[in-house]
Amino acid sequence: MQYPLEMRFKIFTLAQQISVQDASGKPIMYVKQKMFRLKEKVEVFTDSSLQNKLFDISSDRIIDFSANYHFTAADGTDWGAVRRRGMRSLWSAHYEVIEENRVDMEIQEENPWKRVLEGLLGDIPFVGFLIIYLLNPSYLITLADGTLALRVIKKPSFFERFFVIEKLTDIDSDDELRALLSLIMMVLLEKDRG
Repeated sequence: MQYPLEMRFKIFTLAQQISVQDASGKPIMYVKQKMFRLKEKVEVFTDSSLQNKLFDISSDRIIDFSANYHFTAADGTDWGAVRRRGMRSLWSAHYEVIEENRVDMEIQEENPWKRVLEGLLGDIPFVGFLIIYLLNPSYLITLADGTLALRVIKKPSFFERFFVIEKLTDIDSDDELRALLSLIMMVLLEKDRG
């Protein structure tokens, strides 16, 4: 994959769909969220033709509180999971990426003060719209040894959510793929934020 990667999804759609492409514009993944399900279910394909499925991401429970979102390859192989650490917080988004029942990586908001400000002012008419547009969160993915691996930055946009993923260090290709799947699920769970 050629970095930086771009991840985009439209805001005003019934079923969320995310496209991920590399720096050359080559599609990496196309994600489609299943609608009207009690348990969260997301399908990951190679591109928008939906011909070649790569992964399923599914929740282990109906209620989102501390749910695990399991990654399963198209051939049925278990690829780990991601879970939100603790309940939805006013302070900071924090996710754990799990491989073989151990925390392999963590995703944390880089500047939690943006989240606090958005939480306090986000519901005020017009002011909330400006806050959501102007305060763009960024997230850091760290490996188990504390090494910074990836940075995800949300870019300002009106009709879609647009994220740029930067690679900060070389990591194992399986960990890189697991991190990308975790970021997709995190974006879907945090989609109401700026």
